[in-house]
Amino acid sequence: MSNYGISKKVNLSFEEAVEKTISALKEKGFGILTEIDVKATLKEKLGIDYKNYRILGACNPPRAHKALESEEEIGLLLPCNVIVYEGEDGVVVSAIDPVKAFSIVDNENLAPLAEEVRQMLTEVIESL
Repeated sequence: MSNYGISKKVNLSFEEAVEKTISALKEKGFGILTEIDVKATLKEKLGIDYKNYRILGACNPPRAHKALESEEEIGLLLPCNVIVYEGEDGVVVSAIDPVKAFSIVDNENLAPLAEEVRQMLTEVIESL
């Protein structure tokens, strides 16, 4: 697992993990703007068989608005990606660490917001 994500191995099937992750995100005020089925996309576009891997583009509108008000180009780092995939030892759910992601932006006003969103995403991952 990476040092730029908040991750947890879960004792769920892949589909259960996707459903529970979406539900947990919604409970914290996140909506799912995008859902990319990497396995299906690689099969369709490249003819490659790949493991179950889903990318969820999660957005918390009030926090996204605050971020955009502080830094117009922050949209390049939005939405917060959350992934669910079948690893070697089971299913893993991982969310981008907004503190790490926003650290590349030279805007100190974003730090408290990134901390707040990190806490929310940590609670989502820990709830699974």
